[in-house]
Amino acid sequence: MTRAEFILGGQKSGKSRRAETLAAAWLDASPSHRAVMIATAQAWDGEMRERITRHQLDRAQRVPGMATVEEPRALAEALRQHSDEQTLTVVDCLTLWLTNLMMPVDPALASDEAGVVAAAEALCAAIAAAPGPVVLVGNEIGLGVIPMGREVRAFVDALGRMNQQVAAACERVTLMAAGLPLVLKGAA
Repeated sequence: MTRAEFILGGQKSGKSRRAETLAAAWLDASPSHRAVMIATAQAWDGEMRERITRHQLDRAQRVPGMATVEEPRALAEALRQHSDEQTLTVVDCLTLWLTNLMMPVDPALASDEAGVVAAAEALCAAIAAAPGPVVLVGNEIGLGVIPMGREVRAFVDALGRMNQQVAAACERVTLMAAGLPLVLKGAA
């Protein structure tokens, strides 16, 4: 098991499924192992509530021993709180976490560029300090056209910078496409 793995890909590329597979293997390796998922999604509307419920039910079937903690914003703190030598921590997903920082439902809670940079740095420090293995899931959205609108371009830029920081902090980086992993960094 790699100490820290960052799994990137597009929507429905198999990112979360890979993280779940790693968690299931970790749990099967020893009766003393635990797994916890830090979920960053928030139910902004009915469709998102249904999506979250579906993910919870599917995850419970695929990895019944994995606990879930919901933390939409204080990710570094949650990682520090839940990581230990016997616990694999899955963070799903960094893209939604960044959305919660930059474009929260309450605009008064929005982080400025300096706040986003500080949050990403704190996350990378928490990854480095984690005593147990960490698997992080995030979207690679910078492969398409340049988005229209200043705010959306700022988000895509911030996500690209954060993905680079997290990739640098992890021993393995895996790109998912069509359910297939391509290891970009580290041993396969």
